[in-house]
Amino acid sequence: MGKDDFPLKYKYCKHSKAGTSVECGASREISVDVTIGESKFVVLSDGLMREMPWRGAGVSIPMFSVRSEADLGVGEFLDLKLLVDWAVESGFHLVQLLPINDTSVNCMWWDSYPYSSLSVFALHPLYLRVEAISANIPEDIKQEIREARVQLDKKDVDYEACMATKLSIAKKIFAREKETILNSKSFQEFFSENQEWLKPYAAFCFLRNFFETSERSQWGRFSEFSKEKLEKLLSKESLHYEVVSFYYYIQFHLHLQLSEAAEYARKKGVVLKGDLPIGVDRNSVDTWVYPNLFRMNTSTGAPPDYFDKNGQNWGFPTYNWEEMSKDNYGWWRARLTQMGKYFTAYRIDHILGFFRIWELPEHAMTGLCGKFRPSIPISQEELESEGLWDFNRLTHPYIGQDLLQEKFGASWTIIASTFLNEYQKGFYEFKDKCNTEKKIASALKSVLETSMFLESEVKLRRKLFDLLQNVALINDPEDPRKFYPRFNVEDTTSFMDLDQHSQNVLKRLYYDYYFHRQEGLWRDNAFKTLPVLLNSSDMLACGEDLGLIPSCVHPVMQELGLVGLRIQRMPSEPDLEFDIPSQYNYMTVCAPSCHDCSTLRAWWEEDEERRHRFFQAVMGSDELPPDQCTPEIVHFVLRQHVEAPSMWSIFPLQDLLALKEDYTTRPAVEETINDPTNPKHYWRYRVHVTMESLLNDKDLTKTIKDLVHGSGRFYPQKDLESGHTIGEGSAKLQLQSEHPSQTQKNGLSNK
Repeated sequence: MGKDDFPLKYKYCKHSKAGTSVECGASREISVDVTIGESKFVVLSDGLMREMPWRGAGVSIPMFSVRSEADLGVGEFLDLKLLVDWAVESGFHLVQLLPINDTSVNCMWWDSYPYSSLSVFALHPLYLRVEAISANIPEDIKQEIREARVQLDKKDVDYEACMATKLSIAKKIFAREKETILNSKSFQEFFSENQEWLKPYAAFCFLRNFFETSERSQWGRFSEFSKEKLEKLLSKESLHYEVVSFYYYIQFHLHLQLSEAAEYARKKGVVLKGDLPIGVDRNSVDTWVYPNLFRMNTSTGAPPDYFDKNGQNWGFPTYNWEEMSKDNYGWWRARLTQMGKYFTAYRIDHILGFFRIWELPEHAMTGLCGKFRPSIPISQEELESEGLWDFNRLTHPYIGQDLLQEKFGASWTIIASTFLNEYQKGFYEFKDKCNTEKKIASALKSVLETSMFLESEVKLRRKLFDLLQNVALINDPEDPRKFYPRFNVEDTTSFMDLDQHSQNVLKRLYYDYYFHRQEGLWRDNAFKTLPVLLNSSDMLACGEDLGLIPSCVHPVMQELGLVGLRIQRMPSEPDLEFDIPSQYNYMTVCAPSCHDCSTLRAWWEEDEERRHRFFQAVMGSDELPPDQCTPEIVHFVLRQHVEAPSMWSIFPLQDLLALKEDYTTRPAVEETINDPTNPKHYWRYRVHVTMESLLNDKDLTKTIKDLVHGSGRFYPQKDLESGHTIGEGSAKLQLQSEHPSQTQKNGLSNK
């Protein structure tokens, strides 16, 4: 070879009777400058052939966010077939969804929150394609569907209008064919297989509508569940049978449509990945039927973290694990069996909840003043042995006049007289009518109806909550001799005003409680619960392990073969601002963003200084970064992730669309799916282009496929019906890459 033949790009191959395999990753490169003196040959030792376990790539998008030409204002199960086709064209092997269970608790837009299940078994009517219910829909109903499609084709999902329209049309079709369907063999088989959850679900929906509330305390004799009353209500002789059987009918068709989409994905070689929510709604079918499995006087959340400095309160009751264990967690096993009918993989939402959960009292609104369950509390004897004995001082809000003046300025006297009692000179306590967060919120609304304050209700409520949360220890509501350190206790004036000895003791107990004494307990707890989930189905289990991670979590996940989650902007290492994808463990899913945070484009625009640090530290540039996240920047970040060692690289569809400027016309902030700091966030984002349009955009799918090919994540898919290869790429595409990753460059350094 002559000097002009350099730089030379190459890969190692392994040849055997079974065939030839090519090493993964981008091409290696050798330049002419490696020659020494007048040598006529080059000796190069550049490491082993790069062989990795199987690695795949996928796309994630909530079901409701998908847009197609056939939908009624919201993504539908049958749209998954288009999404699967697009995934195949892009070289992906996986489509990930958010939870798809029915959430119709309040019958309003609040129900758009997909993690607050009305039933952990029932599918959401929102995702029904009404025109696919029957082959014999009369022309007047077809016209109604066509008109509704135009009216509901909005920028975002109109949750209430979509639900009302679909249920109204479905009822008209049901009235025409109910006897035929309900007496059919396929329906009878479905009913027989699912009646254990289907009958209580249908009864709950009927009672919710009849009493106009899901709060079963308002249901009279139906407040407490009983099989005898259920059977009477659901009998074919009941006056309400037709209304109740409508819910059977809807679930039957949802099952058929999702099954059709799932089978289509399987034949195309694409994994459907579902989502297992950690909680259920307080007013749900499951808490009605199995009240003994839940601690109804508590609420589930998360301590302060990346998303919210006041923690999160999700409102779900916590689980009574002791009761669940009595039948070997039968309720969980049934959930996983049901999911396994449709999905090949699933994401365990907040997997930390299977180690321990952040438990709050039912009267809390924020997530700050909670405790871990299970956990080993600090005993009264332990505190007394350390010289701490004034438990009222440590557990009651520490409210001095100085603090009131600092927070409320000239209005402090009005606040004090309205909400507080002065129990000694210059020190105050909350009145009984407002000594919890929910009581404060209620009392404040009443006060603002008759009084004027310069600050908004939200700001006043936050400041009053700050007063209430100004404690050093939290008393266990079930045992007055047990205590828990308040999260971030050192930030409170209650702590700051203590003597030095008390501060030192509390600091030591705080770090012991949060970082040491629970590890064995939480490890044992996880080994009781997680294996039951894993053994309940053949699905691949992936855990969402973000947040405050106890040291026992990752060893347990590794031992159980659970796949973790890595988000670059939320590094697990405390000294890193941005994670390094090339250093991820194989047993991970890596992603540049997720539904609980801003998209790549929006994140880039949020913080100029952070953007500059990322541009310098991650992209290696000392220049000023552009204000907008250009397609070139998106390509760089996606390539980092697709080349990572992680088993899966899964990209939000919004981040993939940012590869092409044509799809960045919508303001980036509007593409965020959820705001975790807002418990009443409206989940309504819709992709602004149809799946049909994306399927026709060959430039975008080629860009994505080239990324997947160049990373070694591409595996030709076989259509299970025809046996033909789907989306098969040429050898040249697999062998060429213009940009070796930093890891690969480093692999050439030892010449």
